[in-house]
Amino acid sequence: MNKILYLVPLLGLLGLIIMAFKSSWVKKQPAGTDKMQTLANHIREGALAFLNAEYKVLAIFVVIAGILLSIIASLVETTHWFIIISFVIGAFFSAVAGNIGMRIATAANVRTTEAARTSLPQALKISFTGGTVMGLGVAGLAVFGLSLLFSLLFIWFMDGQWTTNGVHDMTMVLEALAGFSLGAESIALFARVGGGIYTKAADVGADLVGKVEAGIPEDDPRNPATIADNVGDNVGDVAGMGADLFGSYVATVLASMVLGNYVIRDMGGSINDEFNGIGPILLPLVIAGLGIIFSIIGTFFIKIKDNTAKENQVQSALNLGNWSSIILTAVASLFLIPWMLPETMQMNFFGIGLKDVSSMNVFYAVLVGLAVGGLISFFTEYYTGLGKKPVLDIVQKSATGAATNIIAGLATGMISTFAPVLLFAGAIWGAYALAGFYGVAIAASAMMATTAMQLAIDAFGPIADNAGGIAEMSELPDEVRERTDILDSVGNTTAAIGKGFAIASAALTALALFAAYVTFTGIDGINIFKAEVLAALFIGGMIPVVFSALAMNSVGKAAMEMVKEVRRQFKEIPGIMEGTSKPEYGKCVDISTKAAIREMMLPGAITIISPVIIGFVMGPECLGSYMAGVAVSGVLWAIFQNNAGGAWDNAKKSFEAGVEIDGQMTFKGSEAHKAAVTGDTVGDPFKDTSGPSMNILIKLTCLVGLVIAPILGKIYQNDSSHQPHLNKAKTEINLETKHIGYSITTIKK
Repeated sequence: MNKILYLVPLLGLLGLIIMAFKSSWVKKQPAGTDKMQTLANHIREGALAFLNAEYKVLAIFVVIAGILLSIIASLVETTHWFIIISFVIGAFFSAVAGNIGMRIATAANVRTTEAARTSLPQALKISFTGGTVMGLGVAGLAVFGLSLLFSLLFIWFMDGQWTTNGVHDMTMVLEALAGFSLGAESIALFARVGGGIYTKAADVGADLVGKVEAGIPEDDPRNPATIADNVGDNVGDVAGMGADLFGSYVATVLASMVLGNYVIRDMGGSINDEFNGIGPILLPLVIAGLGIIFSIIGTFFIKIKDNTAKENQVQSALNLGNWSSIILTAVASLFLIPWMLPETMQMNFFGIGLKDVSSMNVFYAVLVGLAVGGLISFFTEYYTGLGKKPVLDIVQKSATGAATNIIAGLATGMISTFAPVLLFAGAIWGAYALAGFYGVAIAASAMMATTAMQLAIDAFGPIADNAGGIAEMSELPDEVRERTDILDSVGNTTAAIGKGFAIASAALTALALFAAYVTFTGIDGINIFKAEVLAALFIGGMIPVVFSALAMNSVGKAAMEMVKEVRRQFKEIPGIMEGTSKPEYGKCVDISTKAAIREMMLPGAITIISPVIIGFVMGPECLGSYMAGVAVSGVLWAIFQNNAGGAWDNAKKSFEAGVEIDGQMTFKGSEAHKAAVTGDTVGDPFKDTSGPSMNILIKLTCLVGLVIAPILGKIYQNDSSHQPHLNKAKTEINLETKHIGYSITTIKK
């Protein structure tokens, strides 16, 4: 067991070492002409300026949140003061994860452009390796940080030994780890929302004034917003996404560990197994660590040989690497799970009681999670992929104007919720039938095991997008932009897949965190026939809608400032359109930075404060109902917005190579293309601001609930009006501690 405790942090450290080697390789590649490097430096400096401004604000938030956590730790005996340190470490690691991605992306973009001058395969290799650096950085930091903290706390609190009465002590360990996850998700929320507002304010300004009004290309150096637009790709789609999936990764593994603590695993009463009784708790960490290795192996399959390759060939190469890592994880789990878990365990199925569960059932739950990860990619690619029927339908509707384009895009986003929601429902149902809530949590952990690969595929898209922008601004030959556009078009689809993957993890993880919350509070269920509980459910369902509206309005406000600034420069600076004067790029960067910092505060505050108010004012049962409402509504809004935005984007891209409408080839610059640009402008904040923030909203809501659960449980137990329910729960489960310690004697009976 001690070897495993040491091995898992080493697997995370190995991922970070490989990341360093790959980062060094990218930076050694040729960076192009002086003009290309100057443009790349402008993008890099703008991205760093935004992150520095954002992190100064978030440092204040971390201090305030740390004070509040110290109050909770002083009131509840199962919450140790170490939760504060854990929270700060989680916040710091999340910020570092995003920073790693941003730095490598701003180094890889110009090198991808230079490679595209002669070789599409080399351009793919550089852009994907840049994405791999981000993926390994996120996964490596998550596994290293979480496993190292767990090992230290396990030795500190429990002397490295789990006993049948040790559930109480392990609860303290896991509650302290919840601080790590809370810190990670908190920073992720602000990074995702702030980055999304930044990038879309710049993008909308560049599109509406530059492309639609002035009739110049998106990345034309005459467009004052073009540097801000390219900066936005990094702070939103790279730094924001890195922090996002770091938080998702940690929350998913933590939920499995919490529920693993309540698995009754020694049917004969003996705890002298090889893992000292903590196999169910340690398993998700080990799967995550091995997932890093399999993701590294999967990267070797991603390559193309033909310099004339098309989008489908590049997408096929990415799919091969993705499925390779998924299959390797499944094969390893077949041997790992019987080794780490007892042959038979007992798990609590809510409303039913204790049931026998075999270790093979847990393996089948892992397969369910891996299948969800693969199938969500398939569904997302279908609804957002270039050349797929939904995108082509939007293209056809563009012929009759922007209104019909927007109607088609909205309909595509709405109908795209059908298959994923059925997939999530089937996965939750199946995994629960196999191994209870632990099965649902371990399914989510298995799906997130290949996060390094998923994030590498996702992050290569913004790198390719920046590479195309640099090619355009550097006035390189058309064939260079054609090659980067191939990568960029695939990147639009992979970005949508990455967001689908994140929301799939949110759907499964939310249920696992929800179960952990119920366990920590000690409530015996959630009865929606109570008026106050049903009211909380409706409030929870409303929050994602309001959150989306706030994010969209924030983009609109910032975009208006950007549009006015771009128009001012076109009007007041002579020679911009002739190319004899240089636009004032810095002012546009400054507008996006200030707007993002200002506008991200309200959505973030609502996410964190609302569950606290609901919990303390309405009670733990109402907070559980609120969490359920946020999860269900948030999943639907996320899928709808992500897929609608991705489909609109690729519909616009379809015109760049030419597309047939009513028997005639239609190209960039046509009226149909202008309609598609308008649709894409609507879809941009959908897919890059409000949509991807939903999965963080869901998990952060559940994590806040989990952190305050012990104090709510304490209040709940002291409330005489709830005692009959509590006594009933104690009778049914035979509580031996305040947090569900199981009696071996009762089990034997």
